Amino acid sequence: MEYRVWLLCLLALLAVPVLARDPPAVGVGEVVVLRIDGAIGPATADRVGRALGQAARERAQLVVLQMDTPGGLDTAMRSIVKDILAAPMPVAGFVAPQGARAASAGTYILYATHVAAMAPATNLGAATPIAVGMPMPGGGPEPAARPASAASATEGPAHDTLAAKRVNDAAAYIRSLAQLRGRDVAWAEQAVRESVSLSADDARARRVIDLVATDVDDLLRQLDGRVVPLGDAQGRSITLATAGAPVVVLEPDWRGRLLAVISDPSLALVLMMIGVYGLLFEFMNPGFVAPGVIGGVCLLLALWGLQMLPINYAGLGLILLGIAFFVAEVFVPSYGALGIGGTAAFVFGALLLIDSEAPGFGIPVSLIAGLALVSAAFIVGIVGMAAKARRRPVVSGVPQMIGAAGQVLEWDGRQGWAEVDGERWQVRAAVALHPGQRVRVTQVDGLTLEVAPAAPPDRKGEVS
Repeated sequence: MEYRVWLLCLLALLAVPVLARDPPAVGVGEVVVLRIDGAIGPATADRVGRALGQAARERAQLVVLQMDTPGGLDTAMRSIVKDILAAPMPVAGFVAPQGARAASAGTYILYATHVAAMAPATNLGAATPIAVGMPMPGGGPEPAARPASAASATEGPAHDTLAAKRVNDAAAYIRSLAQLRGRDVAWAEQAVRESVSLSADDARARRVIDLVATDVDDLLRQLDGRVVPLGDAQGRSITLATAGAPVVVLEPDWRGRLLAVISDPSLALVLMMIGVYGLLFEFMNPGFVAPGVIGGVCLLLALWGLQMLPINYAGLGLILLGIAFFVAEVFVPSYGALGIGGTAAFVFGALLLIDSEAPGFGIPVSLIAGLALVSAAFIVGIVGMAAKARRRPVVSGVPQMIGAAGQVLEWDGRQGWAEVDGERWQVRAAVALHPGQRVRVTQVDGLTLEVAPAAPPDRKGEVS
């Protein structure tokens, strides 16, 4: 009995801390924070889409996209905007930490969010679409980050039309986002057409953003109790309860990190070259296994990365043509002609490979030059070995047989058999020979050797 009393007392003491806790707030969902750092590409779009899906399944009350980006690809940006507009919960865009920016594609994403905020000493804007592809028919390079209003009648009409279409499409897109969220439409269009930018305080004064906050905690304190329209067909609104709400920071998983690495254009190009050279080495030296395995894996990873990027197929075709020339130089030596052509095709192809000048998605010229030099060194080595082999004396084949010494084994009339270089050959001669006689080869006729008697040995026992 005494044992039971002591057990009940112990259980009561253990239950006191649990009962003393505050009851959980009913209906208070978590806040999901997702950081976007660097250029916006396919990996970023995939990560944002999966994060918003996870937040929807866990019934989070708010998703915060903390951004610091110079911009990125138009396709990736539009994919992120579509995911934000389709999200069942509010999404807050937050340009942070201090010193960060949301330039180009980041401005469109910030305009698409339900709540736009910036940290002090940050900026947004410069949303003019970057020229893509080859120079326009009007002549000269495309106007990267040049205002559309600067196009003049002196330029070619095709150039004006295509540039105007590109800028007008971007301006209409950001204007629709500004109208949906009730933000400054005039400045949004100006950011596209004139590449203007705003600081955090100026953006709040012009109603481009809603809040200025020092960090995520400050942002959540200011958002507590705020009514946020979702902008859906039903006209629903959500009242945020972010003060004291649990905050979950989503870190990139292995798939997101791998996707971000593989989708880097420079790495994709390097992997493609390693893959091709690995397979080439395996084909030239069957049985090594490791070069073929490494080359196959690298080539598949490169193709996976390239299929997510805006590839210029003319550039890709030139790279493949250059690689084909390298392979042909190995198997059909042309003393450098195919190698030089392959190097030139590879360089031009690498320069044209990525069909965009968006920040973070160009291939450095230094990398292209390095790969070209490696390929050129490979070709020079092949040509050098071929030239060296050409200067060597012939050690096999018909030329090597001429002048070879032998000994008659059998003879019948004008033909018989003789041993030459350790092998049995059918021979014939213009004079009669006898077994055991020394002969030398004068001509090769298919599988029959023309022979003649060898000169008698001199006083030292050597054949003259």
